[in-house]
Amino acid sequence: MLRSLKELKGYTILATDGEIGRVHDFYLDAQEWVIRYLVVDTGAWLVGRRVLISPTALHQPDWEQKRLPVSLTQAQVENSPGMDMDKPVSRQQESELHAYYNWPPYWDSATLLPLGAGGLAPIAPLPPISPSGAEAEVVEKAMLEEASGDPHLHSANEVIGYQVQARDDDIGHVADFVIDDESLTWAIQYMIVDIGSWLPGKKVRLTPNWVKTISWTERTVEMDLQRETIENSPEYEGEFQ
Repeated sequence: MLRSLKELKGYTILATDGEIGRVHDFYLDAQEWVIRYLVVDTGAWLVGRRVLISPTALHQPDWEQKRLPVSLTQAQVENSPGMDMDKPVSRQQESELHAYYNWPPYWDSATLLPLGAGGLAPIAPLPPISPSGAEAEVVEKAMLEEASGDPHLHSANEVIGYQVQARDDDIGHVADFVIDDESLTWAIQYMIVDIGSWLPGKKVRLTPNWVKTISWTERTVEMDLQRETIENSPEYEGEFQ
């Protein structure tokens, strides 16, 4: 089913033995357009601490009670590796987190085989080779990401509000994202754009594959579409909530 991220903020996260906290934010992958983590504010339970939960840990949600059960215990969460939410999540931190929870590393597709809805399983890596030319560039990029983290991983709270630019003009701002909660990774189906500066009160939904670039410094999202095309896109009136 399709649901907006704004709707899901504040949902209660339930461990197998009690409450963990409430959804505060999401880390989205702006290359693959999926949700990699839910950011959970643990509130009074672990004062001043927020933790990351992969969508792969979620069970069937209780939409009526606004609860998201997870296959984790409170002790697991309490003893999980610490994260500094004021800084980008490094690949080392992600590696520690995935190893701790035994989650498959989404960034290591070269050593994973798909198993359908059951997720991914590791396979034995091939013997190392000496890369050259373009291969060397790929290896160098992988090493840089290992040190600094995934450059495509960003806070949904941050991206919401970014200015949206069409090919020929500014057109509005990012208002929300709509995800498919039945997919293993919570794939992002739509980016909701508020074009109220041009057409008051109107919001439209666009598929993220039309995103050309995102500038984290300029706080802009550049779309590979003309302004007129965006204006005539399907209107969003909260029908997924």
